[in-house]
Amino acid sequence: MTPLRPSRLFDRHTQPHIVTLILLASISALAMNIFLPSLPKMAVHYNSTPAIMGLSVGVYLGASAIIQIFSGPISDAIGRRPVVLWSLAIFIIASILAPFATTVHTFLALRALQATAACSMVLSRAIIRDTTETNKAGSKLAYVTMGMSVVPMLSPAIGGFLDKYINWQASFYLTAILGLMLLVLSYLDLGETAPDTGGSMRKQVGDYPELLTSPRFWGYCMASALGSGAFFAYLGGGSFVGSVVFHLTPETLGIYFGAPALGYFVGNFISGRFSVRFGIDRMISWGLVTTLLGLSLSLVISYLGYGSALSFFGSMTIVGLGNGLTIPNATAGMLSVRPKLAGTASGLGSSIMIGGGAALSALAGVTLDGQASEIPLLWLMWGSVILGVFCIILVIKRNKKVATLDSPTTGH
Repeated sequence: MTPLRPSRLFDRHTQPHIVTLILLASISALAMNIFLPSLPKMAVHYNSTPAIMGLSVGVYLGASAIIQIFSGPISDAIGRRPVVLWSLAIFIIASILAPFATTVHTFLALRALQATAACSMVLSRAIIRDTTETNKAGSKLAYVTMGMSVVPMLSPAIGGFLDKYINWQASFYLTAILGLMLLVLSYLDLGETAPDTGGSMRKQVGDYPELLTSPRFWGYCMASALGSGAFFAYLGGGSFVGSVVFHLTPETLGIYFGAPALGYFVGNFISGRFSVRFGIDRMISWGLVTTLLGLSLSLVISYLGYGSALSFFGSMTIVGLGNGLTIPNATAGMLSVRPKLAGTASGLGSSIMIGGGAALSALAGVTLDGQASEIPLLWLMWGSVILGVFCIILVIKRNKKVATLDSPTTGH
């Protein structure tokens, strides 16, 4: 832990303020969500289709997945502060240029550059580990996560409002302005916190095989990736369903679109209160089953002919609740498999989850192309989660086997 005085805002010789950490963790979610209500208008602007424009989510997530693998090791080598500041600068430039893109391909390339904001999200957690005692780090991480979960609730609504009263480009201008404000705040408030451990990117990559050959790591990782896959598929197809299937205006779609984040906020709170009591495996199982029930309910309503914006987006609140139970506990499971490789497991597991989300987001756009129903998207989400259920069942069986082998009565 880096010895720094208690935080004082705008003083980088003290610990970073909790507000700075929350904003660093949130800027990536803002960039991912704020423009989604405008996708139909953007498709018209670029003479494209909502399915193609939906790739802007998958491209962003895919680039984020790659960036998350390398941002930690790079920050270990040259420091947290320069990586955060440079990543924010690139993010701001990409956000300014994105509205001026003349082709879909250029726009998608700029979306990939915007994904440098993922550095801020990853490193905000690393900074907490650097500066906070172990018994207090969990509490601070919980505050940061809960603060971060507010952004996906509000940003689509703000984007829909800007789309109606200004234009779709306004969301990117606002994102650039907020990025610039965060850059200034980080410059003033964020000092260097990385410990001098002598570690290197080569060493971290060298640890990957030990994790990748662990069945339990893969089980927890895939349970998280497939459970959250429902949400990522929603990101790729939800705006199409809202605008094309249910004919919502951009500002109304923006209000509805934040539904999963409300459930995720509550799910994180429940996880913080009860994970120790009930254990992570049980919490993951409950989370996946909750997600599955929400999607099943929406499917039944739609098949009965009563599908509506309220039923579809309302069920997404339950999906978010399930993710709030699943993701933090599955992450804890990944880190517990090889405690000495916790940092490597965090980066690798998050990258796999986001990479899988990118694929599902893109697949959602393809699945809905030419459709006039929400049902194909719901089935894609349902299929992802049911695979996650099978994964956690296998993990539970594996944990019981490992516990039996480690028992003194077995002679092992």
